[in-house]
Amino acid sequence: MVFKRRDPRHWLEVVGRFFYPRGGWGRAMQYIKHRLHRLPGTPETIARGIFAGAFTVFTPFYGMHFVVAAVIAKVMRGNILAALLATFIGNPLTYLPIALISIHTGHFLLGTDPGGIGGHIGPAFAGAWRDLRHNIWAMFTPERAHWDELYLFYQDVFFPFMVGSIIPGLICGVICYYLSVPVIRAYQQRRLAKLRAKMNKMRRQAQRSAE
Repeated sequence: MVFKRRDPRHWLEVVGRFFYPRGGWGRAMQYIKHRLHRLPGTPETIARGIFAGAFTVFTPFYGMHFVVAAVIAKVMRGNILAALLATFIGNPLTYLPIALISIHTGHFLLGTDPGGIGGHIGPAFAGAWRDLRHNIWAMFTPERAHWDELYLFYQDVFFPFMVGSIIPGLICGVICYYLSVPVIRAYQQRRLAKLRAKMNKMRRQAQRSAE
């Protein structure tokens, strides 16, 4: 294969890099910040994309955050690439607290009891996955479909997660928007000033050479 690695990585290394990227999460965040600063567009357009990505992180649509963030950014006329980069606010270190915030907010809004969901969120996802996997298999075999774990997951986790993600997602998105606009504007102005200074220096050098 043309793009195959010369030194295939062990699966443990792949998993490890997912939870702790090369150089650490601090370096990864610096890279994302650098990429956000260099995006084309007005500060407001880029910030709307950041809002979309930050809001999406609080939703339960794992595996589809890129798609959801891109759609929201498109509707808001924000920068789609900024939205995709901003979804990295959600990472293996933040997914659990974000999920718990959204789920407990959802149960509060719905007037239901979370019932210690914090200690059972892992088993809830595992049970839903078992039912889903079994039901896919049952489509092609005489096995009967099981819905108990999926129903409990929807009732106790997914639906409260979806409802509860709105408020903290909006709060996080608004904070990110208003923090990023002045930072991006200042960065763009500083970068433009450096480019102008460089162009003026090149022009003066050209004039001296001509003389």
